[in-house]
Amino acid sequence: MKQVELDHYYCTGYDSKERFCSYWHQINEVISVNPINVLEIGIGNGFVYKYLRERGVNVTTLDVDERLNPDVVGTVLKIPFPDESFDIISCCELLEHLPYENLEKALSEIFRCSKSYVVLSVPDVSRVYPFCFYIPKVGTIKWLIPVPRIKQPIHNFTGQHYWEIGKAGYPLRKIMHNILRTGFEIKKTYRVFEKPYHRFFICLKGKKFHNQVYGKCYRG
Repeated sequence: MKQVELDHYYCTGYDSKERFCSYWHQINEVISVNPINVLEIGIGNGFVYKYLRERGVNVTTLDVDERLNPDVVGTVLKIPFPDESFDIISCCELLEHLPYENLEKALSEIFRCSKSYVVLSVPDVSRVYPFCFYIPKVGTIKWLIPVPRIKQPIHNFTGQHYWEIGKAGYPLRKIMHNILRTGFEIKKTYRVFEKPYHRFFICLKGKKFHNQVYGKCYRG
């Protein structure tokens, strides 16, 4: 189902400085594992895959909207590739466009088609205060300090996002549980300092229903 109009990706203000910081994390997480091939699900304005291709990375793009000219038109709920087709799959700022009850189905398809790594990002509205300072000979120190809310905001569907982390009924722990149930090990999760609305999960294929105690070793 197409939710986003084409001009959404090209309107003034979409590619903000903060969004480019998020693009950097998407790109860096992909190239850090030196993949032979990559699947990007949900291509947006195409910046990430174009950058990767210009640097010699073998990227295949998948999107439900043929107007964005992906390599393959298809849905994350039924990825049209065989099992373990890609070294790494990137699916950023897309899963929240699915009803929550479809989340694990989408994650299972991503799990099936990945050989090893997956990069995910989804919105997180949990309140944080950015804290940054510079120490000579050490460098810049950045923290996002959590600020608890007395009452979580209620999510209202406006035609695009069905859910967001930090809204009532969608705590971080619940979304991590969905990811782990699919069979992934969460290597790390973090929020982009310059754009904390974007939370990343860097995942590695593990065993189904992994018995890891989530929340023990994660920052962000």
